[in-house]
Amino acid sequence: MTSPPDPPAPAAPPASPVRGRSRQVALAATGGLAGIVLWEVYKAIGPEGGLTLGSVAVLPRTSDLAMPHTWEVAARFAQPTTSATGSPTVFADLVAASATTLGIALAGWVVGVLVGVLLALVMTRFRVAHDALLPWIVLSQTVPLVALAPLVAGWSGSIALGPYEWTPWMSVALIASYLAFFPVTVGMLKGLTSPEHIHTELMRSYDAGWLRTVWSLRLPASVPYALPALRLGAAAAIVGAIVAEVSTGTGGGIGRLVITYAQSASGDPAKPWTAIIAAALLGLVAAGLVSLLGLGLRRYRFSEVTMNRSAS
Repeated sequence: MTSPPDPPAPAAPPASPVRGRSRQVALAATGGLAGIVLWEVYKAIGPEGGLTLGSVAVLPRTSDLAMPHTWEVAARFAQPTTSATGSPTVFADLVAASATTLGIALAGWVVGVLVGVLLALVMTRFRVAHDALLPWIVLSQTVPLVALAPLVAGWSGSIALGPYEWTPWMSVALIASYLAFFPVTVGMLKGLTSPEHIHTELMRSYDAGWLRTVWSLRLPASVPYALPALRLGAAAAIVGAIVAEVSTGTGGGIGRLVITYAQSASGDPAKPWTAIIAAALLGLVAAGLVSLLGLGLRRYRFSEVTMNRSAS
């Protein structure tokens, strides 16, 4: 008499999204703390004048002028920008400038997303467009922004569409969109072509046209690829906006403050680092805001959920 088969093992409970998010925050905080520790350790043991081999700097200087303590940089955020009466704090100055750059980068990101999605759809629909456009899209990212930004900035005052004239902030937004469209194009192209052949054949058996197939199959399947691409595009838009502000001299944004604060580095070494930190945090904020899009698309994030669960 054969024994009955063993009952199946109970399925592991699904990982809590809150737990996974808390783990990511904890890891990010640990990484930031590790960076602070490495900074202070190198400042304590590194050569004050740095290390050079010939004319190449191998190790940075650790003098107080070139590398202030992290607590000095943190304290500088709460201090006035200048010694003038009524001067705002560095924190308030950076927040206002970051808001300006974020708004311009957002406009560039929207344009980059529209262009990237359109290019991905065209390359998905037509094979000849894929073969003709993709090499040029990749090649476009090899053009240095410091050379491109002044050319785009020269459009200010020379281009007008009726009563609307090309203004300096539009040049900055265009540079931001130039960096944002590439990851969106590549991510969307990968996502739109991710459905298996059997799934596309099923749609064809239902006599579904190409647009119907895109809406019902390809777009939902592209969500796990599109969301990381959109986050990367948002961070790239911030980088493009900051570089454009620095290259074109557009005021009001965080890029211009990086240059302005750097001019006082000899007498106030902690001040330039506040602008650098604010610029880095702005990229994280932009990527975090884009992540909110995933809340409304959770039902389509099957592969991302699977990867998170397996990783945990």
